[in-house]
Amino acid sequence: MRVLITGGAGFIGTNLAHALSNAGHDVCVLDNLSRKGVTDNLAWLRRTHPAIEVREADIRNPEAVRDACRGRDRIYHLASQVAVTTSVTDPRTDFEVNLLGSLNVLEAQREVAPDAVLFYTSTNKVYGGMEELEIVRRGERYDYSDLPNGISEAMPLDFHSPYGCSKGGADQYVRDYARIYGLRTVVFRMSCIYGPHQCGNEDQGWVAHFVRKALAGEGVNLYGDGRQVRDILFVEDLVRAFEMAAEAAERTSGRVYNIGGSAVNTVSLLELIQELERLCGVRVPVTLNDWRPGDQRIYITDVRQAKREFGWEPRVSRWEGVARLVQWMRERTSHPTSAPTSAPELVASA
Repeated sequence: MRVLITGGAGFIGTNLAHALSNAGHDVCVLDNLSRKGVTDNLAWLRRTHPAIEVREADIRNPEAVRDACRGRDRIYHLASQVAVTTSVTDPRTDFEVNLLGSLNVLEAQREVAPDAVLFYTSTNKVYGGMEELEIVRRGERYDYSDLPNGISEAMPLDFHSPYGCSKGGADQYVRDYARIYGLRTVVFRMSCIYGPHQCGNEDQGWVAHFVRKALAGEGVNLYGDGRQVRDILFVEDLVRAFEMAAEAAERTSGRVYNIGGSAVNTVSLLELIQELERLCGVRVPVTLNDWRPGDQRIYITDVRQAKREFGWEPRVSRWEGVARLVQWMRERTSHPTSAPTSAPELVASA
């Protein structure tokens, strides 16, 4: 397979490129290297997989995107502006990267790679705040009153924030290009993905951010009361979802899937901090701040459609995955210039 990964030096892209290269695929990574930490990821990829092709380019450049897409068998479109907060302060850049950039990728697929399977990584933020749902407090966490399996793909779209609008608009473009032009495109609306090579911060990649703070013996800022609940998905399981959906492309093309840790892998912010205190043997001080606009008190992914249509469900449990991330970050801190020995050997089928 000739594979292109936009945003391929990012957290998910690095893990995906690693897995696909291990499986013997011809991998090209396209990235503008603007996000903090991605140069470290790219250096690790180059050491680990010297055959990977790297193109330093921006998805806002249609000619560069078209050239990179030409003749590809699979296109994983991961490149994006990733933070809600950044989209609020700079909505134009958010629009240009997430929506116009995605249109560039779709047009390139249509023009120079019409037989490719394209995956787009969307977000649960396309469902908005879901204020109409009844939420209850159970102990020290929030829960849905009557949705034991979480949010399905039938939830109405309600874009909230410039980020929600740009990602949601691209989400719908990707879906419609399958209907209008007959392209093979798949949308993954993802929940909280975490794992090795994640450059987490306060605005995005919160699991890795919390781990980094705990290992440094520092406190964390929480927005809200800390009882917010998310389902978390270890990146190894996401990579497996990509591969399984690609193998079932005749069934998955034109479809949208909610992809996350599901109801069995939920954590509240406070629960994660407590587990990190146990794993790291430190106390993690917490500072509570006001709620941020559009923040969901709870989001849990209903993954049953993915299981029905291409047989996927998460395998890595929440605390197993968190422990693996803690170990990876410990080794990276101890040996910052060397390749982490515990980087996951993700399996991707041909």
